[in-house]
Amino acid sequence: MAESAGVTMDEVLRVAELANLELTAEEVPRMQRDLNAILDHIAQLNELDTAGVPAMAQVGEMLGAEIESTGANLRVDAVRPSLGRAAAMAAAPESDGRFFKVPKVIER
Repeated sequence: MAESAGVTMDEVLRVAELANLELTAEEVPRMQRDLNAILDHIAQLNELDTAGVPAMAQVGEMLGAEIESTGANLRVDAVRPSLGRAAAMAAAPESDGRFFKVPKVIER
């Protein structure tokens, strides 16, 4: 895959912005090369014929053939009462009686 067909510098900067990463001017081209190398590798993997390769792990196999053949659920999907607001707020470390109070974790 050519550099022009892969991830552009603008796309690297946009992904970094979305991930809240601050890349230096030296890191941007390196990140572009790394992302393009990853995409090249994925493209190579997509070229492989995997039609005859069995899946490595399936939940049905781990739980037994009965679930796969019958479609049985792991538990009954039943409506149950939820925890009331007062009980939830009583267990909260800090609240205003209506909402949980939590520290700010993202700064921009």
